[in-house]
Amino acid sequence: MPIDPAQSFVSVRIAVLTVSDTRTLADDRSGTVLVERLTAAGHILADRDIIVDDAELIVARLNRWIDDPQVDCIISTGGTGVTGRDVTPEAFARVRDKEIEGFGELFRWLSYAKIGTSTIQSRATAAVARGTYLFALPGSTGAVQDGWDGILATQLDIRHRPCNFVELMPRLRER
Repeated sequence: MPIDPAQSFVSVRIAVLTVSDTRTLADDRSGTVLVERLTAAGHILADRDIIVDDAELIVARLNRWIDDPQVDCIISTGGTGVTGRDVTPEAFARVRDKEIEGFGELFRWLSYAKIGTSTIQSRATAAVARGTYLFALPGSTGAVQDGWDGILATQLDIRHRPCNFVELMPRLRER
């Protein structure tokens, strides 16, 4: 898809959340890959955190970032599978105003080319909550790369045509 060279790039302030019972900042490879990609693209890392797979804790962290005017977008990694501890999509559902159904659909379509039918185990999702974008990616580094490179790198670039998420940001709180 084309990038409009006449349009100036706009940095998005992005918070990164890793959902995991076992990872720390020292060994959080998928969170680190996400941070590296978003900063290399020219965006701003607004904050970063690791939360255990607990819906209450995830909701509390999401709400703090959603209410923070210095955070435009939250990207999480982990907790999107089908096991009992995977609760990220449920936490997103508790805070969202609108789901962005196409994100999960497109993520699984892109992922299918790499991992085949195993992609159905992913419950990647996206939403808008009180004017903030939320994107939930699976916890593997490959999934983070697919989600960023295949979707978010262009949709979080205001120069991307024919349309993108950034140009809609001023209108997300409309009623």
